[in-house]
Amino acid sequence: MLELTTSVQYVKGIGPRLAEVLAAKDIRTVDDLLHYLPFRYEDRLNPRGISELRAGEMATVIAEVRTSGLFRTRRMPIFQMTAGQGRSRLKCTWFNATYLRDRFKPGQLVALYGKVEEDHYGGELQLMQPQFEILGDASDDGDGGDQKAASSLEVGRIVPIYESAGQGRLTPRWFRRIIHTVLEALPPELPDPVPVAVRRHMSLIAPREAMWKVHWPDPGESFQDLQASRTPAHVRLIFEELFFLELGLELKRRQQKAQTGIAFTLDSSVREAIKKILPFHPTTAQKRVLKEIAFDMEKPFPMRRLLQGDVGSGKTIVAFEAAIIAIENGYQVALMAPTEILAQQHYFSARRILENAGYRVVLLTGSLEEDRKREIRRHIAQGNAQLVIGTHALIEQKVEFGKLGLVIVDEQHRFGVMQRFKLMKKSADGSTDDRVGAGLRPAQAERSSAVPPGEPDVLVMTATPIPRTLALTLYGDLDISVLDEMPPGRTPIVTRRVSDDRAAEVWQFVRKQIAAGHQAYVVYPVIEENEETALKAASKMFRELSKKTFPDLRVGLLHGRLESDQKEDVMRQFQKGELDLLVSTTVIEVGVDVANATVMVVEHAERFGLSQLHQLRGRIGRGGAKSFCVLMTGGKVSEDGERRLDAMVRTTDGFQIAELDLELRGPGEFFGTRQAGMPSFQVANLIRDRQLLEAAKREAAAVLAGPNEEVSKEEIDHAIHHMRSHWQKTYGLVEVG
Repeated sequence: MLELTTSVQYVKGIGPRLAEVLAAKDIRTVDDLLHYLPFRYEDRLNPRGISELRAGEMATVIAEVRTSGLFRTRRMPIFQMTAGQGRSRLKCTWFNATYLRDRFKPGQLVALYGKVEEDHYGGELQLMQPQFEILGDASDDGDGGDQKAASSLEVGRIVPIYESAGQGRLTPRWFRRIIHTVLEALPPELPDPVPVAVRRHMSLIAPREAMWKVHWPDPGESFQDLQASRTPAHVRLIFEELFFLELGLELKRRQQKAQTGIAFTLDSSVREAIKKILPFHPTTAQKRVLKEIAFDMEKPFPMRRLLQGDVGSGKTIVAFEAAIIAIENGYQVALMAPTEILAQQHYFSARRILENAGYRVVLLTGSLEEDRKREIRRHIAQGNAQLVIGTHALIEQKVEFGKLGLVIVDEQHRFGVMQRFKLMKKSADGSTDDRVGAGLRPAQAERSSAVPPGEPDVLVMTATPIPRTLALTLYGDLDISVLDEMPPGRTPIVTRRVSDDRAAEVWQFVRKQIAAGHQAYVVYPVIEENEETALKAASKMFRELSKKTFPDLRVGLLHGRLESDQKEDVMRQFQKGELDLLVSTTVIEVGVDVANATVMVVEHAERFGLSQLHQLRGRIGRGGAKSFCVLMTGGKVSEDGERRLDAMVRTTDGFQIAELDLELRGPGEFFGTRQAGMPSFQVANLIRDRQLLEAAKREAAAVLAGPNEEVSKEEIDHAIHHMRSHWQKTYGLVEVG
């Protein structure tokens, strides 16, 4: 009898060699194998007769191979196969399918699934590019090809279809046979780690029943629910996965609140210090968010808060206000940014806003000369630097803080979770020796010595609006504040989409805006041209725009391959108004703040992600003048590309855009690169399963609020033990920091 923890190599029909193939798909145990769910199902309970087919419908047909062959046309090779049922024949066509040349043999039984279409030439019905499976073929079977023995798994029922593995060696048919074998070898009952009350609230079926029915649905099961992963079996497995994620995150939140933090004092002198630095009257949203942050900072446990705000909503000034609370209490603040450009932007803003009030701000980045870095590190260690702004250089081993009280991480999604964790651990032992706080004002020094040491508070910021679904998973251990209001004086950005055959009109419009005293960006997806693509490149277009289109204007070029000092020089020129037009790649996506820039032209806009386009658009509209974003497209635009461009023209609401972007790209690629710490789900899908995620969070919080009449201490302990035993494997680094 098999256990869920049994290694797959001990399953009959697998062995060590195939176990290695399965390991590449993260299938190592029987439990992993049973969580390798079908990606769709075929109704082979009542497969269609060829004579019954109608054009336009999706159908499953089981028929016999009659003839097949590869035909070469001037445009592409075409493979055709004719299948038959008695006298009825059905033609199947695949384009560019030379790999099928020797796949079919006359007399084979095949299952075909696809859209029925009418042949425009002969008027006959055909299947174009159908998915297929050869039934009873010895080469697929691996055990002599006993067609009759295998037929009960292949026809006369709803059949699960799995993704192939091992470059097609492990076919859907192989998975069906192996998973059926495993299910039959399981114990009659499997332990259920979900507390009874939760099962009752969610009407969850037993684990073993769920495993059977998700792979081998009952004949009467709703086909629509199967395809939507909404059968009771699917709901059970999905909810269980999300429940233990949320249980872990809720437990983590509670453990953080049990840690010793820094109870910052927020008296009238601290409030006055905050008011002094404000360059403008804060918005209602900024006041609300600062109140939430200040409330956390006064608590004796560490703050862990996510500050979300759309581009230009004023997150930086709120972060500086939080920094004042820590500094006025005698502590240091570290602000980590993902790029040097963004770190420098924060540094210049901090100096402008804070240095006049007497606060000492330093910048530490990798490109500084070693002597300069050594000097800055000394000031940080001695506590002379009160606000330390930097890049990854802040988490280098040589960097030691005298007394770190607040960590601010900007654009958190560009860092791994471990990097946030490392910066948090840069706090010293809290000793208040002569080094720490040298040069503090008397009130600051008094508070510094009065406050016991503890874990620093953490404020995570992002200008990429994160849909609630992702926030509940990726940042489920953080409290969330949202800046949902723009500062006054911002005019809405007008967004237009045009094809590149209207480029002359666009450049004329850009010239008109520059003549009115404004500046403009032109963004390209690549730096250099590539023979394989027809994309315009920033370097080439810089030469064309500066020499032919705008020879009389001052045009600059910015991209990621420039040396740091070159980038700084170009940005400084643009910020000072010494350049009229900046040709760039997406290096300007974050952190470039030029109020006089009113035009953003994005070439090949169809090649950019939705959140990326929104971030680029956020570089303009930062002053009082009306601003314009022009999305130029070249060539054919895909269906998803059309949806992205339509959304950009329709709305400037970052949260609406983020929801659609999550839907289009999926959670794994939402941020452009797979985020370290992003949970890797076996069965759940954050887009499809939003409601189950909300329910899982609610139920997890209720369980940890016990023990009570609904849930016993034994059940809570059992659930926590199960979660911890699966945590690292299932959810990766999300446990850290």
